[in-house]
Amino acid sequence: MSDIRPCREDERTAMLAIVNAAAEAYRGVIPADRCHEPYMAHDELDREIAAGVVFWGYEEDGALLGVMGIQPVGEVDLIRHAYVSPASQGHGVGGALLAHLRRLSERRMLVGTWAAAEWAIRFYRRYGFEQVTPERKSELLRTYWDIPERQIETSVVLADPAFD
Repeated sequence: MSDIRPCREDERTAMLAIVNAAAEAYRGVIPADRCHEPYMAHDELDREIAAGVVFWGYEEDGALLGVMGIQPVGEVDLIRHAYVSPASQGHGVGGALLAHLRRLSERRMLVGTWAAAEWAIRFYRRYGFEQVTPERKSELLRTYWDIPERQIETSVVLADPAFD
């Protein structure tokens, strides 16, 4: 039996295990200066939660298989840190999480991802998100995210057109 629910405080280690295992797909794909070990550390997860990212988890038979965060910033909701354990990828976990977060939101949704992560871009496009122009991307990333310029250079933004 599966369930989508808010992640609990006592699940941070499991959440990081999913994020870091799934982020292995970035190794050798995204710029080397943006890839570090671990991809996300405990203190970074703590900072993201403190900044308002609410993580939701996909649980099946008591095991957490995927996580996805949502963060209200200004007049939009950002999809943040969407990861599915490698063994569970391709089985609808990410799509179920995204659909759940879209139902929760009544605002325009944006997602930023690495430009070289073609699989992530395809995933969001499959669910109706549209990639914004490079000029708009930079503006959106500077407005709604707190990331370094190097990451802005190497990222894309996709928007949910439902609220245009």
